[in-house]
Amino acid sequence: MAVAKRFALTKEMVVDWVSFTALAGAIFIAPMFHNQFFTGPLVNAALFVSVYFLGLKDALLLGAIPSLIAYFVGLLPAPLGPMIPYIIISNFILVTIFYYLREKNYWLAMFTASFLKYIFLYATSYVLIDFVAKGAQAKTVAAMMSWPQFATAVAGGFLAFVFLKWLKRI
Repeated sequence: MAVAKRFALTKEMVVDWVSFTALAGAIFIAPMFHNQFFTGPLVNAALFVSVYFLGLKDALLLGAIPSLIAYFVGLLPAPLGPMIPYIIISNFILVTIFYYLREKNYWLAMFTASFLKYIFLYATSYVLIDFVAKGAQAKTVAAMMSWPQFATAVAGGFLAFVFLKWLKRI
């Protein structure tokens, strides 16, 4: 006689699924606007919020999505394809640092995570630019991977704070 396993959805499972879907949706839609200063803050806000709603594992999973979408919709120029793994790693840095420091101080966690993401992307792009782009395109790549990374991460951190405060999560 076969034993049947039961699977019951709990309220917590449904809330997690809806949260993940909503945050993933924001991350999927943001790159469609083709503007780094709109996309960046929205994606980073979603990553910060995902830490609170979903935990580290799911936030890391969401961190892998934005650069792939941005590449396929044309926000990232084609020569930046080799940068995608580094952009994903920079999102992992953002999420991980924020996850471990957020309980001490939200602002310290957000600024530290944003700064380390920026430093990592800037350093890797500085090394890789000669390999992935030349001339004017190299300048565009360098500009995209420099100070805007820090600015958009911090802007995302502010958006996340307002959203989390509104929901009384912090």
